[in-house]
Amino acid sequence: MVGRVPVGGDAPITVQTMTNTLTSDAKATIDQIRRCEEAGADIIRVSCPDVESTAALREIVRAAEVPIVADIHFHYKRALEAADAGAACLRINPGNIGSSERVAEVVRAAKANGCAIRIGVNAGSLEKDLLEKYGEPCPEALIESALDHIKLLQDHDFHEYKVAVKASDVFLAVAAYMGLADAVDCPLHLGITEAGGLIGGTVKSAIGIGNLLWAGIGDTIRVSLSAEPEEEVRAGFEILKSLGLRTRGVRVVSCPSCARQGFDVIRTVQALEQRLGHIKTPLSLSVLGCVVNGPGEARETDIGLTGGGNGKHMVYLSGVTDHVISSEAMLDHIVGLVEAKAAQIEAASSDAGHASVAAE
Repeated sequence: MVGRVPVGGDAPITVQTMTNTLTSDAKATIDQIRRCEEAGADIIRVSCPDVESTAALREIVRAAEVPIVADIHFHYKRALEAADAGAACLRINPGNIGSSERVAEVVRAAKANGCAIRIGVNAGSLEKDLLEKYGEPCPEALIESALDHIKLLQDHDFHEYKVAVKASDVFLAVAAYMGLADAVDCPLHLGITEAGGLIGGTVKSAIGIGNLLWAGIGDTIRVSLSAEPEEEVRAGFEILKSLGLRTRGVRVVSCPSCARQGFDVIRTVQALEQRLGHIKTPLSLSVLGCVVNGPGEARETDIGLTGGGNGKHMVYLSGVTDHVISSEAMLDHIVGLVEAKAAQIEAASSDAGHASVAAE
């Protein structure tokens, strides 16, 4: 458990991100956390490099609606302070925080405060002895590092942990996670670290994380991008939606557009994605520029829009031809239809829940 969020077993695969504000600036950090929560983040990590950061953490944890993970490197006292401040999880590498006595102190603080621990092995910061042994970062080195850190926690009778073995190289990361999955039975946190910018990093992450999830490996994910953290959350959910593992929000089916398009598909989809970002209810929307594939895609989605001639476009509801809309009114009209459909689905779900309770 990371706070109230289960990780591992049959629990849904959770989406994480990390703030990039100064943690000591509680207001800026809380504002960013709020944007990530609105995007759907299940768990949010904040860096705690100094005492000013852990001093601000208590206010941040109180304000957050999702569990907060404190990111700790080397300074074991920061871990103690973060646990006391209410962090739901500590991201540490036990072997990097000093003596066995210091590890024991951190474990005691974690137990006393109900904290989980995430062991975070990274190809860019492997221990010197492992680099000397293997010559370079490799799957075997990452796995051995993870197992060493796991043993330190188990030696102190601590078992509420999850593990990551991240690398910026997709092949290295995937091989390390596959080997670790064979070696341990604990929740795994997936990520391709330092993946890059919004487009390149999302592609790399989708390939690496997607491969592992497809193989049944992984319990929580973070898409590491040189972009705003809410973009990481959106990318994470898109990966999960593509694999049918999570269904949050509107799934848009749209064409790349061509000379046959009856309206500007690219700009329309961009506007719809922006205006429908607040919808959490799972539903599908197809937006296609012409009648070649439009009707067929519309049959498979909750709401469909297919471009027609003379600025008149066909709208489909539940796969059935319903009415025509003009180019001028199209955008607001589709947004209204999606919002109404989401409200209808939520109302039906609520009624079903009340009926179930009444029957009991």
